[in-house]
Amino acid sequence: MVDLTPIEQMIVKSMQELGATKDTSIKTADDIAKKCNRPKGMITNALVTLAQKGVIKRVAREKAAGYYVLQGM
Repeated sequence: MVDLTPIEQMIVKSMQELGATKDTSIKTADDIAKKCNRPKGMITNALVTLAQKGVIKRVAREKAAGYYVLQGM
């Protein structure tokens, strides 16, 4: 398992609770920030790091990018 900071752990847990666990049920940074009750900038930075670590996947879309947790987490 990848070492995650407390905020990263909170984001992954929140994404799982929101059901963002496959590419058909992605959530935006806004959705995740609301669930975590943290500033969007903090969430966005952590999402970038999580994607680099291979914990989540970022999906580019027309308006806002979406994210979901990769299986095995």
